[in-house]
Amino acid sequence: MENPINISDIKVLYPDEWVLLGNPILDESKLDVISGIPLFHSKDKKEVCYIGRDKTSDFDKITIIYTGSFQPARKITGIFN
Repeated sequence: MENPINISDIKVLYPDEWVLLGNPILDESKLDVISGIPLFHSKDKKEVCYIGRDKTSDFDKITIIYTGSFQPARKITGIFN
């Protein structure tokens, strides 16, 4: 089994991609991933979910992260302007 990789290194290795991580290590708040073992990566989230599923059997915990920044798909406006 591989050693966990720091989240900053994962972002450099897989820029703007979805990454499936095995045995993720979380911060004290249990909200942010600090490190993990990359199992599969792709620009397509569905591909990571479906193809990566076969690679998770040896791990207690898994998570999926996005290494880029989210851009709003459309402008949200109110109806009561």
